[in-house]
Amino acid sequence: MFFIKSLYVYNMIKYFLAIGLAASVFSTVAFPKKNKNQGERNVDRNGVNVSRYEDSAKLWVDSVFNSLTPEERIAQLIMIRVHSNLGQSHINSVVDDIVNNKIGGIVTFQGGPGRQANLVNYYQSISKVPLLVAVDGEWGLGMRLDSVMSFPRNMMLGAIQDSALVYEIGKAIGQQCVRMGIQYNFAPVLDVNNNRNNPVINDRSFGEDKYQVARLGIALIKGMQDQGIMACAKHFPGHGDTETDSHADLPVIRKSMKSLQNLELYPFQRAIDAGVASIMIAHLNVPAIDPTPNRPTSISYKTVTNLLQKKMGFDGLIVTDALEMKGISKYYKNGQESAQSLLAGNDLMELPSTAKGSISAIQAAIKSGKISQKEVDGRVKKVLYAKYKVGLSQRPAIDPVNLVEDLNKDIMPLRQRISEEAVTLLNNDAQLLPYSSDDDSTRIAVITVGGEEENDFVKTLRSFNPKIDSYVFAANQSASAIAATVKKLKDNYESVIVGVQNYSRRPARNYGLSNSERMLVNKIQHEMPAVIVMFGNPYAIQYFCDANTMIAAYEDDSTTQKVTANIIFGRLKPKGKLPVTVCENFKFGTGLSLEPRKPYELPVARPGDVGMDGTILLRIDSLAYDMIEKGAAPGCEVVALKDGKMVYNKNFGYYDYNNHEPVTNRSIYDLASVTKVCATTVSVMRLYDQKKIKLDATLGTYLPWVRGTNKARLKIRDILLHQAGLVAYIPFYREVLYSNGYPDSILFSHEEDSIHTVRVAEDLYMKQEYIDTMFDEILASRLGPRNKYVYSDNDFIFLGKIVEQVTGKPLEEYVKETFYDPLNMHTTGFHPRERFPLKDLVPTERENIFRLQWIRGDVHDPGAAMFGGVAGHAGLFSNAKDLAILLQMLLNGGELNGQRFIKENTIKQFTAYKSKYSRRGLGFDKPENDRRKSWYGEYPCKSASPLVFGHTGFTGTCIWVDPKYNLVFVFLSNRVCPNGGDNHQLSRMNVRENMMEVLYQSMGISHSF
Repeated sequence: MFFIKSLYVYNMIKYFLAIGLAASVFSTVAFPKKNKNQGERNVDRNGVNVSRYEDSAKLWVDSVFNSLTPEERIAQLIMIRVHSNLGQSHINSVVDDIVNNKIGGIVTFQGGPGRQANLVNYYQSISKVPLLVAVDGEWGLGMRLDSVMSFPRNMMLGAIQDSALVYEIGKAIGQQCVRMGIQYNFAPVLDVNNNRNNPVINDRSFGEDKYQVARLGIALIKGMQDQGIMACAKHFPGHGDTETDSHADLPVIRKSMKSLQNLELYPFQRAIDAGVASIMIAHLNVPAIDPTPNRPTSISYKTVTNLLQKKMGFDGLIVTDALEMKGISKYYKNGQESAQSLLAGNDLMELPSTAKGSISAIQAAIKSGKISQKEVDGRVKKVLYAKYKVGLSQRPAIDPVNLVEDLNKDIMPLRQRISEEAVTLLNNDAQLLPYSSDDDSTRIAVITVGGEEENDFVKTLRSFNPKIDSYVFAANQSASAIAATVKKLKDNYESVIVGVQNYSRRPARNYGLSNSERMLVNKIQHEMPAVIVMFGNPYAIQYFCDANTMIAAYEDDSTTQKVTANIIFGRLKPKGKLPVTVCENFKFGTGLSLEPRKPYELPVARPGDVGMDGTILLRIDSLAYDMIEKGAAPGCEVVALKDGKMVYNKNFGYYDYNNHEPVTNRSIYDLASVTKVCATTVSVMRLYDQKKIKLDATLGTYLPWVRGTNKARLKIRDILLHQAGLVAYIPFYREVLYSNGYPDSILFSHEEDSIHTVRVAEDLYMKQEYIDTMFDEILASRLGPRNKYVYSDNDFIFLGKIVEQVTGKPLEEYVKETFYDPLNMHTTGFHPRERFPLKDLVPTERENIFRLQWIRGDVHDPGAAMFGGVAGHAGLFSNAKDLAILLQMLLNGGELNGQRFIKENTIKQFTAYKSKYSRRGLGFDKPENDRRKSWYGEYPCKSASPLVFGHTGFTGTCIWVDPKYNLVFVFLSNRVCPNGGDNHQLSRMNVRENMMEVLYQSMGISHSF
């Protein structure tokens, strides 16, 4: 452009002095105050002589004012739109308004930094009075300029608890403005957004809390104004509670004056008290302030003059919101909107329909006596004084050298800090987070909903776990694609991370989230462990309010994606708090901290360190060798904890009597009925804590398919105590055998197919629908008296189904995500064949009555096998060390490694004696109440205290916890190997009892009860 070259040298000479002077003058004298420690000297807090400054300002204002014609003075009140990307015709129209209409200011919009710098330099050079250059840069100049990065929207800043960081953001935006020759930023938004359907404010607000909005707004104001930039609080008197966009129509706010004062007006009053330089008036209809029909607040004398200036005491610069907006332009045009705005008390008219027409309309208002010449002249001088304060007594110039680099230099470090302070963990009910980067055996998928597959979120997640698989789900995919996607995820992964991206920031049409996208996310979170991350406006979380693990990330940029991935893997702590209420589950202020979690490892101690005699403990070794020699079991694993420390952990023997595979710490045993307490009972306890299960409720309360039978009214409490009257055991397998002893060839197949989907053993699959037949048999079974103890598998089959019904998840998934994964119980779980090599799985028996094969890695109990390997009474596998971790958590009162799993009172309630008919606790086994009268008096051993609780298992297992002595004992064996349960040597030799007794003997305790 020809005009740039002619001015370049002139502008370069003046650039550094002019810009530096502007910032210096404004920061020291914008809000002068008398220093009480300096008597009556008129000196501000920075030591500047205010009287001298005011004298200089008055001289400049008067000289400029006197140089202007009446029309040119009015023109100082007009600000027009300026783009750098609309071509020469737009430039020509701007030049015309500057040269011929002598407008006083410009508002910069879209374009490139270099082009805008050149144009602003030129516009300043041709203006009779230096132009007041403004920008609507709520989140920095990147909001308007290409090649410049943006700061996050205010909603993300609203999640930050450190207002000092928001001050730094304001400071950085102020420095950007200084660098671009801008003196006036129409920011911040001080609207309290208390309407989630607000189409225009929404995530431009700091949130729904007036104190938060005021605190952060003032921090941003001070940051900008300390750089010499006029800040502008908007949109007075408060645009937060609207469902109409004032760009399109006139919103109406039907609130009482008291309500407005208590909420909407509060942040503005605080900003006024803090010294904000300017306030923008919104186009709203607020009958409580001005009852005139269709009267926008921007042209309401009662709003601008009576309320803002007189009642609230604001004497700074008042500017209208854009007068081209339909909220006013539908009522006034051709400059009349400017005249009406001036009459109301505004100082600056932003973006009127016509500059020339506005000048004429204001002249007509003066001539008709609607406003005096003196009042108009006062407004003009007020604007000129504001120009002086921001350094416009010296005509500024923008240096184009390194402009883009300078505008971007401080943004990335601040964006990183913002993300680290703002990303919010809303809940972690499933205890999925943080994931461990040390465990790459856990199968994890990440699915991007609405975004690109290889984004920085996915890449960063993979940097922690390279085995994470990535998928993309597009908005237009069908319902059948949803089912197929979820099935693939469930079949192949233990958990999934869902990143919801690229959705609209506005509430229209469900924030742009398609039905398919919303259905997919909800189906995933209901059917498998899932972390949901919302990369955008947090109000969109309203569609997923029952998520067990939810993260609000607020923005969808590379920095936020990387920070969120670091939080998911425990490298960073989430610090943000939700700035708005999304739904009942996610209210204002919600936000969890999450210490980076190290996998829990049992501490190890020498026996002497915890008051035990290590020599005596060696007697356990002798008992184990004796057990093996006499054929009670081919091998075993024994773990003992004292005071939370592992004092004994040894393995003995082999997997079977062939002595080929030795028992090791990696060996995983079938726990049999230990499942009842280590899977089902702990789940019931957790749900009891959450008030999702009541002990005095009935089966029919939770299981609809039980209603109408004689089982419907059985109480949960009685079922846990094995006194509900259910039969002990139903041998389901007997009914599916031919007379020759082989399984029914219609119900069973040697290959898995679309009909035979239930794995019962190797090369043996059952029809899925036969499970319903098994439940029908339980429902039809005889019901005995409820005042009698009958140890029953059916009790816990029912309880397992209740857990599934209440949680909406399979029992195996619920216990895994709730207990085993958070406790780093790597081996514990159902279906071990899917997770471990066969060499780690200890066989149980060569079964000759049903499955006709070695049972190894499939559950020993035939009924549990026919339920698919997962049942409330059997199916759990583990090694001894991992079980000890769960038991230590119970011994600790429900807490371990800084996490609370079950309430302490709940544990006390469930593990105490609870029946007058038996020795049982709720789910747990205990010693006989009066051992002197019981033939079973040494159970679980002679010296165990009455507080002890635990369980035994048919395969040759037991777990016991003694709170009195801080003791945990785990014994695992496969005593049923090779020929089944007819081998009773383990019980006859009292192997488990004697080993446990050794623990007490090593503490000097002997037969106390």
